[in-house]
Amino acid sequence: MDANDIEALFTRGDGSYLCARWERPIVPIVFGVDERTLGVVKGACEAVVTLAGHKMAETDPELGANLMVFFFREWSELLEVPDLDGLFPNLSELVARLQEAGASQYRAFRFEKNGAIRAAFVFLCMESPLKDVPAEDLALAEMAQVILLWSDSAFSTRSPLAVTPEGHTILRPDISEVISAAYDRVMPGAAEDPSHALRLFARIAASIGRQA
Repeated sequence: MDANDIEALFTRGDGSYLCARWERPIVPIVFGVDERTLGVVKGACEAVVTLAGHKMAETDPELGANLMVFFFREWSELLEVPDLDGLFPNLSELVARLQEAGASQYRAFRFEKNGAIRAAFVFLCMESPLKDVPAEDLALAEMAQVILLWSDSAFSTRSPLAVTPEGHTILRPDISEVISAAYDRVMPGAAEDPSHALRLFARIAASIGRQA
């Protein structure tokens, strides 16, 4: 992956560049699943956070939980979640729009004053093609997509996941490298200048050089 490829991962449909990462420890909470799936989702979160060199915590002092993952059968179920309309004032309009589009998933973010990620919300409608995706694969893909603020089309044609020759599902190595580079201590919490992609590329190249 060269610098142009990296830049494309964070270039939105309107041509603007935006990359953001978490600064506060991530505190996940999962709704609508059994104990086994809960463990799978939190395990995937821990794996991606460890890859990034970031941290998790038991609670966020301001928010309680700052990464909320919702599993449900129909989008209309979101309208019954207590207090969710307080976080999404136009929740009914959002649900109607997602229903009309036949969407299977939706992610929303909240940001710190400096642009870093403050909170993330993941909505997964399981009465869709997602119902055939193994829980481990779905959880890993979702955690990869909330560890950074990617562009709205970063994974529209290619998943962040790959399958090893042995048949194991993993994060694509190139995506893992971008995540690790973005969480380098000298990198900013958020960046809007495309030169940020060059800095990511330089750190990836240096890391590969150290491993060679």
